[in-house]
Amino acid sequence: MSDENNKGVGTAVQGVGGPRDGRTAPGEQGTTLTTRQGHPVHDNQNSRTVGSRGPMTLENYQFIEKLSHFDRERIPERVVHARGVGAHGVFRATGKVGDEPVSKYTRAKLFQEDGKETPVFVRFSTVGHGTHSPETLRDPRGFAVKFYTEDGNWDLVGNNLKIFFIRDALKFPDLIHSQKPSPTTNIQSQERIFDFFAGSPEATHMITLLYSPWGIPASYRFMQGSGVNTYKWVNDQGEGVLVKYHWEPVQGVRNLTQMQADEVQATNFNHATQDLHDAIERGDFPQWDLFVQIMEDGEHPELDFDPLDDTKIWPREQFPWRHVGQMTLNRNPENVFAETEQAAFGTGVLVDGLDFSDDKMLQGRTFSYSDTQRYRVGPNYLQLPINAPKKHVATNQRDGQMAYRVDTFEGQDQRVNYEPSLLSGPKEAPRRAPEHTPRVEGNLVRAAIERPNPFGQAGMQYRNFADWERDELVSNLSGALAGVDKRIQDKMLEYFTAADADYGQRVREGIQAKEAEMKGQKQEAPVYGTEASSLY
Repeated sequence: MSDENNKGVGTAVQGVGGPRDGRTAPGEQGTTLTTRQGHPVHDNQNSRTVGSRGPMTLENYQFIEKLSHFDRERIPERVVHARGVGAHGVFRATGKVGDEPVSKYTRAKLFQEDGKETPVFVRFSTVGHGTHSPETLRDPRGFAVKFYTEDGNWDLVGNNLKIFFIRDALKFPDLIHSQKPSPTTNIQSQERIFDFFAGSPEATHMITLLYSPWGIPASYRFMQGSGVNTYKWVNDQGEGVLVKYHWEPVQGVRNLTQMQADEVQATNFNHATQDLHDAIERGDFPQWDLFVQIMEDGEHPELDFDPLDDTKIWPREQFPWRHVGQMTLNRNPENVFAETEQAAFGTGVLVDGLDFSDDKMLQGRTFSYSDTQRYRVGPNYLQLPINAPKKHVATNQRDGQMAYRVDTFEGQDQRVNYEPSLLSGPKEAPRRAPEHTPRVEGNLVRAAIERPNPFGQAGMQYRNFADWERDELVSNLSGALAGVDKRIQDKMLEYFTAADADYGQRVREGIQAKEAEMKGQKQEAPVYGTEASSLY
């Protein structure tokens, strides 16, 4: 067998079972259908039975293997971001941050040279709905990018909107429970959704964006992306700065009104997936420019918000967007399950020169994302080709379900699966630059951040919308809130009014008009379809 057939096997038993082993038995062709054990299948149309009408036999291995695998084809879907589409591509760095050398701020190698290319895999998704839900639903969109860098993988896991509903990950399970279908009806309920928001004033800014046309991107190719959370960049001196990431589509930004979304959904509920796939197939490769905002590390008391608050946008006039590179998507997956579905992203996956901030939501996500991949895909999910780094890997992590290979280096003594060792085994890497060591002190407390300011930027965003966007926002919120518990309505109207008096007044009037319309309509249950004839 050629080395190419066995390339990437990486097991302790070399020369056996490569990913695509080309060896065939005498009389077989390369296209011969086989079982998973490699046995040729001579009849795939008829099960083995006692006579043509008799019972099947228990030793019918081909049938048992085929059906038992079919029974296990699906893994648990993501609890969020279940509906998604993926694509491969490349990121090209500029070597600068705007007009400055990037090395001033970060030592991350993928950014250092103008024209330096890094392979990427991207997964776009809706957040709250299931695997086969329509892509026209009002929902944030996921924008997750896996960079296969020379120093290992970096995952930039974000959304299309630049902020989030909450600022503390402790509330995340409750947020998602409220957005998911009711446990008693299996139907998504606006009353449940806004009941949670009524106790979470910090969500007002995100609600203002989500219920505007920005809540339904026209397709993934025309969608912005953002890291949402605050990260850090670290330079060769170990100095850190706060940083925010933003993806801007070269194709421009396009959104759907609710009416447009309804029209699209009536004919194609896979429109965003199809649009991305077809564009790449015809060579119309979508591109996004990557920008960063940089802020000196600190509390910044001069601002009316905390820089670590992910419900806030950093004003561009104070913290300008600086260009650092461009991403091009140029290849569709060969197999959606093996690549898009098994792709596993995590906010804790950073390379040297990139670091965490004390953003509470980021720190919570860092645990949750990788933890859910171990449950969903398995403890060895990082050995799958789509998740494995494109570089040397040597660990002392062994075994576990579906272990695909042993992470050893060439010539390693297989007895040694621990460290330290004088006999063999991987050794600690020398540190090439000072570690970033920020000073943190204080009492352990359970407390909200100072300067929460939940309504200021929501009001600014409302006033910044075009007239048609404000009209759409008011219409969507009025329709969503009409008919829900009045206590919830009153609390939400209090929040909208605190953001902007006109905002609150228009939504109040919209709810009243919608409820009057509902009251005037017959309250009969709808009957769908046309009466059918009898079958013979």
